[in-house]
Amino acid sequence: MKLGNRIQVYTTGLFVILLVLISAAVYFSFSKIVYDSDVDQTRVEAERIVTGINERSGDSLSADVLRAYVPANGMIRLVLPDGTSEVSLTGGNQENLIEQAYPYEAGEKAEVRSYEGVPYAFVSIPIVWTNGEVVSFQLTRSLEATAQNLSILRIVLVTVAVLAMIPFFLSSRLLSRLIVTPIHSLIHTMQQIRGSGQFKKISYEGKSKDELAQMADTFNTMIDQLEDIYQKQEQFVSNASHELKTPLTVIESYASLLKRRGKQEEELFQESVEAIHSEAKRMRELTEQLLLLARKEEHWDVQFESIDLSRLLQTTVASFEKAYQRKVELRCTQAIHLTTDEQKLKQLLYIFMDNARKYSEEPIEVNVEKTENHVVIRVMDRGIGMSQKDLEKVFDRFYQVDESRTEGYGLGLSLAKELAHALRADLQLSSEKGSGTTATILLPRSEDSHLQGV
Repeated sequence: MKLGNRIQVYTTGLFVILLVLISAAVYFSFSKIVYDSDVDQTRVEAERIVTGINERSGDSLSADVLRAYVPANGMIRLVLPDGTSEVSLTGGNQENLIEQAYPYEAGEKAEVRSYEGVPYAFVSIPIVWTNGEVVSFQLTRSLEATAQNLSILRIVLVTVAVLAMIPFFLSSRLLSRLIVTPIHSLIHTMQQIRGSGQFKKISYEGKSKDELAQMADTFNTMIDQLEDIYQKQEQFVSNASHELKTPLTVIESYASLLKRRGKQEEELFQESVEAIHSEAKRMRELTEQLLLLARKEEHWDVQFESIDLSRLLQTTVASFEKAYQRKVELRCTQAIHLTTDEQKLKQLLYIFMDNARKYSEEPIEVNVEKTENHVVIRVMDRGIGMSQKDLEKVFDRFYQVDESRTEGYGLGLSLAKELAHALRADLQLSSEKGSGTTATILLPRSEDSHLQGV
């Protein structure tokens, strides 16, 4: 069953159940009140008759005397202790009541009884008869008029219930359409996206900020995010294919050259092997960086521990100077301890120092200072710098400033961004074209740093 039909059936069914329960409660409550009121009136009337009989106890009570007390729609009966009737008098057309069995009642009783489908108010009161014997005075009064009124009430309640179901059925249908229409629009939009491969949004015209509007807004926001991710993925695949194509072409060319002339020319053999080895190394480095960038944060295996930052910087700078034969000026005047992942921080420093090496011939500067909440590491170069336009895109994967396309893959800063996020650090990059670039790492200060007075 469709959602709209289920909503309509369930809401209508629930309304019918509630309406039946309310109508039944109204009917039975009202009928009890009415019947109780009729029984009370009959009891009052019976007590009045008994009082009159007691006042005439000295006279000879006959059936003719008692007939004056007979109600127009009921019966008076005196029942002896042995169950026989001393007097049975009826009024109106209630002769059938004489045929009914009325047992002797030793005490007072008041209730509603039904004879031949007609309700009657029955009251029994013990009295002392003329011969000194205690008999049961019983007054029975027809409640047919009350039953007819209750029958009319039943008809009214059923009619009102049926009439009330018509607008409710229409309103439940309108409600189901109101709820299901955005869902149909969502399904239709998804089918269009699946069929055409193009991203589309839901057009929702509702002015209220209800859950349906929130669902449409959430879906449209999700589509925007998916479209952005899809575009970045396409760009990533395109750039990755382009970057991998170059070393593969070089390897293929030198492999073909080796196949044709490698055995005859030793110089060509050495040149080809060196080129293939170099390009294979480049591909391995590129693949490693791509794999690192493809990892989610929870897969980085970050291990936080307390480290001596000054010692880490000294060993990292010394290793970098030896590997690239470049001067790095380190300014760190005091011991600094903080909690971080030593290997990930070292990798982050290598990325920024390597960038500084590529784009500057001057010595690289690494400065360290402390603020109230952070340890600040700045890696500065006096190289070619970059424009504000390039500065906004350098963290995108495979993006390279035009002047820098001779070296690298454009993945270093993207990897640095991921590493900084894993280390809970912030990155800031400032640059001026022709004057150099400054990369700033803001590391949160740990509690043990304060304890040690750093």
